[in-house]
Amino acid sequence: MLPYGRQLIEEDDIAAVTAQLRSDWLTQGPMVAKFEEALTGLTGARFAVAVSSGTAALHLAALAAGVRDGDTGVTSDVTFVASANCIRYAGGKPALADVDPTTGHISLPALRSVVANLKAAGKPPRVIVPVDFSGSVADLEGVRAIADEVGAMVIEDAAHSLGATYTSREGERLKAGNCRHAQLAILSFHPVKHITTGEGGAILTNDEGAYRELLELRTHGITKDPARLTKVDGPWYYEQQSLGYHYRLTDVQCALGVSQAGKLDRFVARRRAIAERYNQAFGASPFRELLKPLAARPGVESSYHLYVIRLTPAPDETSSSVAARRRALYDGLRERGIAPQVHYIPVHTQPDYQRAGFSEGNFPGADAYYAGCLSLPMFPGMTDADVDRVVNAVGEVLTP
Repeated sequence: MLPYGRQLIEEDDIAAVTAQLRSDWLTQGPMVAKFEEALTGLTGARFAVAVSSGTAALHLAALAAGVRDGDTGVTSDVTFVASANCIRYAGGKPALADVDPTTGHISLPALRSVVANLKAAGKPPRVIVPVDFSGSVADLEGVRAIADEVGAMVIEDAAHSLGATYTSREGERLKAGNCRHAQLAILSFHPVKHITTGEGGAILTNDEGAYRELLELRTHGITKDPARLTKVDGPWYYEQQSLGYHYRLTDVQCALGVSQAGKLDRFVARRRAIAERYNQAFGASPFRELLKPLAARPGVESSYHLYVIRLTPAPDETSSSVAARRRALYDGLRERGIAPQVHYIPVHTQPDYQRAGFSEGNFPGADAYYAGCLSLPMFPGMTDADVDRVVNAVGEVLTP
C-alpha cells in the first residue's frame, strides 16, 4: 500500500540515535539546544523552543500570546483541530473563519468579518492563528494587518510549511516560521512532516521575553536562573514560578531531529519535483477538466507537506454529489493499493464544536473545499514510478 505520507529514515539517522543512546544524555541534555539552533537556521527566527508535539507547541504559544480565561481567538475552519483546541487549552474561546476553497487558506474577508463581529461584541480576539495549509504559507501580512487593528497577537501555524518561502510586500524573500509577520510560529515533527523526531514540535519567536517564558512553560514553570530566584538555598535549588507543563523533547528525539534537519533542502526539493510531475500530468486532458490541484498563493514556493487535488464540480452539481465522487475516487485508489487521505474535516462540523455553538451553513468556502478534496501520496521516498502509478490510478477511476 502506497501511503499518502511517511518518514524517510536513513542509516545516518539511525547512527545518530544509536550514538545518543550510548551517550550520557537521554533527555534535558545538550542535543536539545543543538536541535533548536538548527531550527533557527532553517527558519530565520531568533529563538526556538523544542517541545513534545506540535499540539504542545500550539498550547504554549497560545499561553505566551496571553490567551487566558474569557479571551477569544480566531483560526481557520480547515485545519487539524489542534489549531483551534489550543485556544481552549489556554482558557479561551475559539472563533472560526472561512477559507478560500482554491487554496485552503484562511479567507481575509471572512477573517475581517469575524474579527469585526468579536470587536462589536466587546471581545476582540487576543490571538489569530493562520494555518500554512499543505505547505503553502498563508497571507501572514494580511492577517497581521487585521490583527494589529485590534491589538491581537499572531501565531503562524507552520506545521505544514517548514522549508517553504514567500515574498513579502516589500519584495523580500522570507522563510516560513521566520516570525517577521507573526509574534510566534509553531512547527511539527510528526513522521509525515518534512523532518521528523517521531513525535515533536517547536515554537519559534523573535521576542526574547516570550522565549524565556516558553522555556519555563515547557518544564513545569520551573527556573534555576539565579537572577530570578527569590532566594538561594543551595546549588540544587529551583523554583516553580508559574504553572507549566511537562512538554520536553528528549535528547534521543533531538539527535534524530538534528540529523534530519541537515536533509531538509533535499527532502523539500524532492517534494517539489513530485508536485511538478503531478502538475504536468493533471494539467493535461482528461484531468484538467476533472480536477484541480490546490493552488499556492502568488509569491509562495510551497514545501508540499501535502499534495491536494479538488474534484471540479459540474454546472449546478451539489456538494453531496461531489462528495460522493470523492468517496468513489478514495475507494478506487485504495482498491489499487494507494492510500489517499482527506485533509481536513472542517472544524465547525466536529460534534464537540457543534455543541459549542458552531453550525452548518456558515462556512461555504470550507464546505465547498471539503466536498471535493483528496490528498494524494507525497513524501520524499516516492519514485517517479510511484507518482505515475498514482496518476494512472486516478485516471482509471475518474475515466473508466
